[in-house]
Amino acid sequence: MPLARTADLVATARTTGHALAAFNVITLEHAEAIAAGAEQAGAPAILQISENAVKFHGGRLSAIAAATAAVARASSAPLALHLDHVESVDLLRQAHAEGFGSVMFDASRLGYGDNVKATAEAVRWGHERGIWIEAELGRVGGKAGEPPLDAHAPGVRTDPAEAAAYVAGTGVDALAVAVGSSHAMTERTAALDHTLIAALKEAVPVPLVLHGSSGVPDDEIRAAVAAGMVKINVGTALNTAFTGAVRARLAAHPTGVDPRAYLRPAREAMAETVTSFLRLL
Repeated sequence: MPLARTADLVATARTTGHALAAFNVITLEHAEAIAAGAEQAGAPAILQISENAVKFHGGRLSAIAAATAAVARASSAPLALHLDHVESVDLLRQAHAEGFGSVMFDASRLGYGDNVKATAEAVRWGHERGIWIEAELGRVGGKAGEPPLDAHAPGVRTDPAEAAAYVAGTGVDALAVAVGSSHAMTERTAALDHTLIAALKEAVPVPLVLHGSSGVPDDEIRAAVAAGMVKINVGTALNTAFTGAVRARLAAHPTGVDPRAYLRPAREAMAETVTSFLRLL
């Protein structure tokens, strides 16, 4: 089917009181697993490619974007294409030509004033082309290349009043907020601030996004959705499933050399993880 629009999928999730999962794509197997998992769950999803994934592919977006879009179009599940954690303006401006309906423009490393200015310009550019723009306020640590960050440290979490001013000043369509999760967690031990999530929902008129959801237990995710989270980002959980399946296959067949023998169970393990998250939401 045609690519779904992130804006439409998010609007439907928000209206119905559910949440929409967005899964990170690194390889073709990731994209295929997300599509298979969504079909199994009978649910929509977002396939998102981060700037770090683009760097992994030699800084070239076109090939992985085209492959991911082809997988999405061939699926019976409604799937949207999203560009995630984009700091490069050059990469942002490739989004429209490559078929992305949405971008998470990440100026969170900048000071507040510069963040607002850069994000407002990204929003202006995106909206002129019909692209839905997500941004981040607060510090959701754990991304590759960043120093360790305590998700509960003072000054890390998103302030509701500042969030309201930020959304008004930038015009973003969704806001990723820091409420106790962290990127790249391999154990599901994060404790979220549900009171803060509810306050942020009241303070801002746009959907809230939870990054670092791989480290959040099921009950915490359910409570976060009930408190106001709409878009739930999942990346590391897929990589954990992928790598675990590869390790198990190679350990059982140490002389094997055909990558299909270990990529197949890896893809299946990721698909099961996708289905699990979608059914949770």
